[in-house]
Amino acid sequence: MDYRAIVTSPRSGSTLTGAGLIEALDSGVVHLDEDRRILYLNPAAEHLLKVSLSQARGRAYAELCVPEGPEGLDTMLDAAVASGRIQYRRALPLHRVDGDLVVLDMVISALEGSGWLIELRSVELSLRQTEEALQERVYLSAQEMLRGLAHEIKNPLGGLRGAAQLLDAELPRADLREYTRIILHEVDRLRGLVDRLRGPAGAPVLQSVNIHAVLEHCRRLLQTDLPEGMVLRFDYDPSLPEIQADPGQLVQVFLNLLRNAEQAVQGRGQVLLRTRIERQVPWMQRIHSLAVRVDVVDDGPGIPADFLPRIFLPLITTRPEGMGMGLAIVQGIVRAHGGAVHCRSRPGETVFSVWFPLERRP
Repeated sequence: MDYRAIVTSPRSGSTLTGAGLIEALDSGVVHLDEDRRILYLNPAAEHLLKVSLSQARGRAYAELCVPEGPEGLDTMLDAAVASGRIQYRRALPLHRVDGDLVVLDMVISALEGSGWLIELRSVELSLRQTEEALQERVYLSAQEMLRGLAHEIKNPLGGLRGAAQLLDAELPRADLREYTRIILHEVDRLRGLVDRLRGPAGAPVLQSVNIHAVLEHCRRLLQTDLPEGMVLRFDYDPSLPEIQADPGQLVQVFLNLLRNAEQAVQGRGQVLLRTRIERQVPWMQRIHSLAVRVDVVDDGPGIPADFLPRIFLPLITTRPEGMGMGLAIVQGIVRAHGGAVHCRSRPGETVFSVWFPLERRP
């Protein structure tokens, strides 16, 4: 996108293009003056650099974000002026002011007499948006398939159950009726399995929920039979506001994720529950101004890279005894709450992140 048509930004007082449009972008936009100090950050840039506009204004950009490698930011800015061309840097590792390393695509434009414009885009964000688009298509296809499968299975099960009840009433001996009761029990078990395949029974019943109360309830349930070699830790942000959610369904989400983490560390390792507030969070083709993020982190062996894109599909599991429904159910519940769930994994660290929006939904 070309940002070089200049207008005045009401938030910064600097000259910048279409303020309303730029503030809605999921790409970060930074305006530097001729002294290479920050005049303006849009909300996406604030999110990427983990600093607010009020904190950043007037500071040198190099104080907030330092490229890793021999080529410094000054070199890139000079190259944009000397060549008169836009400078591109792909997958550039940058150290932020909070000490974290982030990988960004960077586009630098020199503005005659007005400094520079820098566009930042998270490589992880681009990958996540591609993943979300794929998940959306797969999720809808899987739900349609499971609805059809459930219908085809439940119809004959209903007939089988009715026939077993009639037979049970006609049999003269109690030992023979024991067999019909086994049939009824197994039919009911299969009906329950089919209902689980279809996901949550209904739409969430929303109410104000303290996410930490839900997480503590799940933690206490898990703590009762925690293996001796496993440590369950928590790192909560006490400033989080309440969210609009169904507490029963949230318990189902986080118990699933915690039990998966427990199985991943195989009884010897650490599992961490972490909560944070995030601003300008992109998911499902929208920028959410405010969101609560919950991370479930384990230090197990990690999820194989070739398996990671399929983990939210129903009936997909790496465990011989597993049904492959836990993460599919998690995704369905989170989506019904208007949220998003994402996983990243490498040996020694697997993180399931769940976001819930805080802005009022229509």
